[in-house]
Amino acid sequence: MRDLILQIARALVDNPDLVSVNEVCGDQTSIIELKVAKEDLGKVIGKKGRTAHAMRVILNAASTKLRKMAVLQIIE
Repeated sequence: MRDLILQIARALVDNPDLVSVNEVCGDQTSIIELKVAKEDLGKVIGKKGRTAHAMRVILNAASTKLRKMAVLQIIE
């Protein structure tokens, strides 16, 4: 799931080298922390949060297949 978010985020931003994804795994839940450059933050969030919401929907679909729960956090 970490690689999935990494690929999506790198495709969206202008500085793909500054994208970092950290995954904190628990028993049933994984927290995926996405960090991008400050000037690319708006591109990852999108208008009214639509891009971030779409990334969360894709992540939930992938995590459901693995029978885990995943949460995406975008860090400034």
